[in-house]
Amino acid sequence: MKIEVNKKMALKKIPTKASEEFRNFPMVPRVVYGKGSFDTLGDILMPKRKHSEAPMIYLVDDIFEGTELLDRIPSIFCDQIILISADEEPKTEQVDALVKMLRGKYTELPSGVIGIGGGTLLDLAKAVAIMLTNKGDASEYQGWDLVNKKSIYHVGIPTISGTGAEVSRTTVLLGPEKKLGINSDYTTFDQVLLDPELTKGVPKEQWFYTGMDCYIHCIESLNGTFLNAFSKSYGEKSLELCKEVFLEDIEASESREKLMMASWHGGMSIAYSQVGVAHAMSYGLGYVLGVKHGIGNCLVFQYLEEFYPEGVAVFNKMLAKHKIILPKGVCSNLSSSEMDTMISVALGMAPLWENALGENWQSIISPEKLKAIYRKI
Repeated sequence: MKIEVNKKMALKKIPTKASEEFRNFPMVPRVVYGKGSFDTLGDILMPKRKHSEAPMIYLVDDIFEGTELLDRIPSIFCDQIILISADEEPKTEQVDALVKMLRGKYTELPSGVIGIGGGTLLDLAKAVAIMLTNKGDASEYQGWDLVNKKSIYHVGIPTISGTGAEVSRTTVLLGPEKKLGINSDYTTFDQVLLDPELTKGVPKEQWFYTGMDCYIHCIESLNGTFLNAFSKSYGEKSLELCKEVFLEDIEASESREKLMMASWHGGMSIAYSQVGVAHAMSYGLGYVLGVKHGIGNCLVFQYLEEFYPEGVAVFNKMLAKHKIILPKGVCSNLSSSEMDTMISVALGMAPLWENALGENWQSIISPEKLKAIYRKI
């Protein structure tokens, strides 16, 4: 049977069920893992340096200002270390400002961009690497397979575990009209460095919320209609590790290592699948209220027994064990317009809803149903 394919349209198509469309996803080609492996960064970067006037740009969480980690960064020649606050979600305008600054300061493209931090810094690094080689504003590339040119060399170094940003092909950004990732084959990092020692000292609540992002990745992937053997194998391992970290009593060092690998496997579990209801609704919270992604997922997930009964039951056990009390009244003062915007952003995540509820998801979910859930938060 002869099948004709419009290649341009195929590349622009939003991914649906993996069984209906074979997708040749990229994976991180090089990974270093181990305690103390951060100190290999200089050797890793040296062969990637074009010359002394083409710098490496380090985007670093400003929580490390004044710490010994900055002294360990292999900054030489005209390299630049840029400290960035991770208090807010990464924005398209922030990406545009960084790219404009770098283009104005250097006569040619940097040798690479290195993100050091949590999901915010990793997503910024991926987005800046893309936008240094692509014209226009970052908001124009929010969507699926809209990037036309290969990004510059970029490296991800997570200092907190859970988001899966170190392994995913997306960089989630708040734009002027939506919260949506730049999902492309050029987004994935060229190199990732996984050093569990870097996650020492993460505040307990931040550790929990970010770890729950990973846990919820697994629940949504494993219960989705897009599920396949590829996603299942990674999702099951990640879920196993999450349960060990958040339900068992294990040493801190072992916990850091296991959660770092849970994050990696959790990110891989959605590479050929998708997330679901909690993530879709969390995007609405993030866009309207600026709620950080990890806690946003938790705020929504606690009320999703209808969709993920077993997952929510285990989640409640994790909350109790670690004595985490979720904020209340987050959506209590929303105007009608803000609520409508929140619902619109959430419902705009069609692939997530299809994964969660199937092709007929629009007959199952409604704005009224989402409003009822948001009002509980």
